[in-house]
Amino acid sequence: MKKSFFFISYCLLLLSVQSIFAQAPKPKTINIENSDLVEINQVLVPDGVLLTGNVKVNHDGVVLTCNKAYFFQKENYLKAFGNVQLVQGDTLFLNSKYAEYSGNLKQAFATGDAVMSSPDATLRTDTINFDRNIQQVFYNTKGTIVNKDNTLVSKSGRYFVEEKKFQFLTEVTITNPKYVIKSNHLDYYSNSGHTYLFGPSTITSKANYIYTEKGFYDTKKNLAHFLRKSYIKYDDRLIEGDSLYYNRNIEFASATRNVKITDSINRGIVKGHYAEIYKLKDSMFVTKRAVAINLVEKDSVYIHGQKLMVTGKEGERILRAYKNVRFYKIDMSGKCDSIHSNSKTALTKLIGNPILWNGENQITGDVMHLIGDNTTKKLDSLKVLNNTFIVSRDTLGTGFNQVKGLNLFGKFKDGKLHDVDVIKNTEVVYYMRNDDDNELIGINKNVSSKINMILENNDIVSITFFNNVDGDLYPEADLPENARKLKGLRWRGDERIKSKDDIFTAEDNEMNDKLIKDGKAEEAKNKDVPMKVRKETRDYDKKKPAVKPAAKTSAKTK
Repeated sequence: MKKSFFFISYCLLLLSVQSIFAQAPKPKTINIENSDLVEINQVLVPDGVLLTGNVKVNHDGVVLTCNKAYFFQKENYLKAFGNVQLVQGDTLFLNSKYAEYSGNLKQAFATGDAVMSSPDATLRTDTINFDRNIQQVFYNTKGTIVNKDNTLVSKSGRYFVEEKKFQFLTEVTITNPKYVIKSNHLDYYSNSGHTYLFGPSTITSKANYIYTEKGFYDTKKNLAHFLRKSYIKYDDRLIEGDSLYYNRNIEFASATRNVKITDSINRGIVKGHYAEIYKLKDSMFVTKRAVAINLVEKDSVYIHGQKLMVTGKEGERILRAYKNVRFYKIDMSGKCDSIHSNSKTALTKLIGNPILWNGENQITGDVMHLIGDNTTKKLDSLKVLNNTFIVSRDTLGTGFNQVKGLNLFGKFKDGKLHDVDVIKNTEVVYYMRNDDDNELIGINKNVSSKINMILENNDIVSITFFNNVDGDLYPEADLPENARKLKGLRWRGDERIKSKDDIFTAEDNEMNDKLIKDGKAEEAKNKDVPMKVRKETRDYDKKKPAVKPAAKTSAKTK
């Protein structure tokens, strides 16, 4: 009984195996459509057929023509000689001096001035392999690909027929009339001209030099998007950011997150988390914790605003900072609503509620101008127009030294405010102390037409009063508290900017920390992930649906 059951099971298994093999499609035979001469020559073609003159064969949608061929019917294999051409539909043409084709494996091998043509590009190399099963062409010898816009040269490559994509993994160069792209891993779609760059890659042109380790470039529209360690370098500027967008047609670039723009000629750096740069217009816009850093007198000046704009050519550049502007230099800092700085005139205007801290001195007024010297590249003078007020704390007491007047004109010496004139309707409250032990001598309170102050290391060392001086030196006990403060006194020491980090608000720092954290997380997540193929690349050859005409409606009459 057991033997009978085993025999039946074996028969069923055998039948199922035979059924599977019976269902598997047999390879189609190579069909000889034409040959001027067909002969059997066992010496020249053992176990094969010699085809000579206008040879044409067909195999499963592929047509091969040549001058002479050896056909091995048993192996379903063909060797072709002279003017060989393999054609697949209207999408692929493979020409060479010699080729081999396997009907069983559906694979072709071509060598000797091998040329593969498609509607969008032509590949020239020594040897080409074509696997019809996966619709891929590959070569391992130096190849040159030419289409309407570009010439590509590489040591090896692969062509995906259905996607119309070339993939290069070793030393590929794309030469365009406007630029040259070099990379070790590059995907190029011949129909759209879209290029995907992976790993260290460069784009060199007369206009600039671009580096990226992950990027997209539309070679037809000259539009690009670069990610990961990317930068754009012009003659005088270097633009860096986590994400860079670039339009070569109008020389426009935008950068997002961890943006840094370095001006090598003017020794300046602008940072933020979003920027737009118009090269042809010589303009730049930066926001999101934006800061401009300029090297002046071996010291850096930091300027922060919600928005920063830099416009103008070299030597004529203008910096504008808007909304809640703050700036810092080692011995000077300040705040205002906006800043306008002109490199040609070396004039910086502090506009809207300006306040300046020079050492321990707080200076306010309606309008402030800082004037530089373009020859020495140093600060030259300071102007404060209307409602000038200078305040500093008494060094040992609780009072305030105060100077009030209409306008202020100051001169800098070695980068520090040294000689100051306050003119028209000047008033003073000043705590006089001796030089030896800093004892209070008295409180000087007077009015005059003009006051001159000499400062050393930002401290007042002498005061001189001019014209119509009216006042006196009062003992501390003889001058009541309410008489020790000039009208309009407002001490704002708690707002003083004491470091480059103080120019940013808590909201600025919170946004900065979040953007940097998000950037690091995204970088870690996508570090080894190839750039996704864009929808416009995949759909490039798809026809747009026709617009349906609007349905006609007839008016109804009541």
